Amino acid sequence: MVNDSAPLAPNSPRDFEGHGTHTLSTAAGSFVPNASIFGYASGTAKGGAPGARVAAYKVCWPTTEQISGGCFDSDILAASEAAIHDGVDVLSVSLGGDRPYPFLEDGIAIAAFHAVSKGISVICSVGNSGPKPGSATNIAPWILTVGASTLDREFPTYVSIGGKHLKGESLSSALPQEKFYPLISGADILNPRSNFSLLNARNCLIGSLDPTKTKGKIVACLRGDNARVEKGEAVKQAGGIGMILCNDPDSGNEVIADAHVLPAAHLTLSDGAQVFSYIKSTKNPMAYITRPKTYLGSTPAPVMAAFSSQGPNVITPEILK
Repeated sequence: MVNDSAPLAPNSPRDFEGHGTHTLSTAAGSFVPNASIFGYASGTAKGGAPGARVAAYKVCWPTTEQISGGCFDSDILAASEAAIHDGVDVLSVSLGGDRPYPFLEDGIAIAAFHAVSKGISVICSVGNSGPKPGSATNIAPWILTVGASTLDREFPTYVSIGGKHLKGESLSSALPQEKFYPLISGADILNPRSNFSLLNARNCLIGSLDPTKTKGKIVACLRGDNARVEKGEAVKQAGGIGMILCNDPDSGNEVIADAHVLPAAHLTLSDGAQVFSYIKSTKNPMAYITRPKTYLGSTPAPVMAAFSSQGPNVITPEILK
């Protein structure tokens, strides 16, 4: 939740990078007709409790030239006390560390204990450090801990390479023309003027790709290290025309329809391996990415997201979380 490039956040409940707005609208967003993402999944959007009255408390702040930002326990405790004073019925806390802490050293657990003692239900996110075992946070027994999962909607797109058609997911625009474009791996276009490694380039970190070798090409990027959408931004900044996001072993078969900044497709581990294999086996690899479509009623759903933190509960093993 820390953004090094963000301006000084206003002294108000408004968040500075969208996370709070996103989670609050998920919990209690009003009915919004004719909503869509780039024209996909058009319909009426709403939160879980659209009729609820909302109180927002900001506890995370950006890093600036004047201050070091973050989500401090003092702010979390102050916000919880304010919520108790204001008479809220439910506290939704979508933040946490990258590992669990003993309850007496955990500001969220302490704040939640006081809120629960006043009859307030406290719901917290489990974290985004999966699939690492024992990474689940906010695991105090008085907290309702919630993980991330998928929806019963798909936004399929297909990657065509060497006569194969690999199904992926995306929320992105179409390629400029309905034709095949040169395909290359990020590992093959390391920017020689940077201090990045081949692995950094394969993961498509911003600044790691050589613009002279990227321009006009579709780039295959490996998932991991940086944000999924950021990889597409790295390709776009280097002049690439599209991106194929290939899962790493930790991500397995989980594919996510992200709102990418350029034509893109997210593939499973096995399909991504076929892309990298094709690139190595062909002198002039070419690829085409179809425009995504909206598909409703996909099964099975929901499925736990690969990035959702996992148990076992390492603080109180006798409690399953």
